[in-house]
Amino acid sequence: MRRFILCAAALCLPGVALAKPPAAGGVCATYPSAPACMGQQPACTLCHSAPPQRNVFGASLEPHLAPGAPRPLSDGDFAMALPAALRAVEAEDADGDGVPNVEELLRGTWPADPVSVPKAPRDCASGSNPVYDVCRYDPRFAYRRVLLDFCGKSPTYAELQAFTARTEEGQREFLSVELDRCTEGEFWRGKDGQLWKLAHPKIRPVGSIKSGEDAGPIPLADYYDDYALYAYTQLDGHDAREVMTARYHVRRQTEPTRYTATPSLPSQFVEEARRAGNLTSRWSLISFVMFTALPRNAASQSYRAYLGLDIAMQEGLYSIPGEPRDYDAKGVQAPACAACHATLDPLSYPFRNYNGIAGLSSARYETGRIERYFAAEAPTITQIPETGYLLGQPVRDLQEWAQVGANSDAFAIAAVTDYWKLLVGHAPTAEEQTEFVAVWQRFKGTHGYSVQRMLHDLIRTEAYGAP
Repeated sequence: MRRFILCAAALCLPGVALAKPPAAGGVCATYPSAPACMGQQPACTLCHSAPPQRNVFGASLEPHLAPGAPRPLSDGDFAMALPAALRAVEAEDADGDGVPNVEELLRGTWPADPVSVPKAPRDCASGSNPVYDVCRYDPRFAYRRVLLDFCGKSPTYAELQAFTARTEEGQREFLSVELDRCTEGEFWRGKDGQLWKLAHPKIRPVGSIKSGEDAGPIPLADYYDDYALYAYTQLDGHDAREVMTARYHVRRQTEPTRYTATPSLPSQFVEEARRAGNLTSRWSLISFVMFTALPRNAASQSYRAYLGLDIAMQEGLYSIPGEPRDYDAKGVQAPACAACHATLDPLSYPFRNYNGIAGLSSARYETGRIERYFAAEAPTITQIPETGYLLGQPVRDLQEWAQVGANSDAFAIAAVTDYWKLLVGHAPTAEEQTEFVAVWQRFKGTHGYSVQRMLHDLIRTEAYGAP
């Protein structure tokens, strides 16, 4: 299943507005149980292909959107007309794949894509498998997966025999015991282990500019500090949100690998009161802020890495009134860019006082940073505020930015999606949405953002344990 996230503005391409701000809310008000509306909202690509063109589903809605009313419709008129238009095309099959639009919406597939169709139920009566129960959760199958995924090895014949001899309840209890045992090992928590693999796209390491252990030829920052903080927050019942909010750092010990929180590290420069987990690590500031006045790249990378929202993919767009203001005179008020930058620039303002590469001031918080280094670049550049917006909510600074993000549904969904893809092997499908939603909601609620406890839920899903 494609991941559908709110696109509450026109896209960053020339032409007229291509998606209406009320669209996502209107879809979810009409179909609140749709998978695309469970903790998230549909993207404008639900109705649009290559903007400004509508896809076949969007084109089927157009005749039913307040017919006869002057175009373009106001936001209010559009919001009022959308539910009726959606209902009017429910029985149609916009993409010709044999599945009505309403069924695709309610089952989480793509009504404009003939390749995206709900899967037919498995036929459990047509045959049998002598090894596994292919239609239901099979603890024996899950046992093999747990050892492979968390320990990096298959069970021996003797281990399989001993497992099979247990009662069904005993088998499920033993799965939990093995999960906890394996997550103590190097395959899970060690350097280049499973947790580090999950962290790669968040940290985006570049060996040529690494400092410290395994230093490159131009040692600017040590990203092993970032891996250590990420791993620490994912282990031993710790709060996973602290990857974004921690005011501490983490030391890594080896043989065996252990992670220990510490108030400071000589390789990190941001003062405690201005820290926001890996958002303000030396590596993040050096590699994502670099030499820029308004750190849009740092903001968009943090948004993508920890909230799963990629602005370049039209995800997570919240049009902030009065934005973009174009303080740095980059031309972002042009029709081609204004809608995206109405989200991106307010997202970036809280990063304004964090230096990237700036000599002895590199990777530090400096109140007068823009005034000191960039004042000549644009007439209003020093007016860039530190206050901004995240997920449509005002934030005072980067610490509040991190808190709002870490407490959002987007964070929980993104975190569980990472593990789902690692362990199940793919992003949640339409058929897996019920289990997936239950896992991320319990991760956020019952489990208090403990990855370790969440994993016990995940290995009990049919998506994981049914052959």
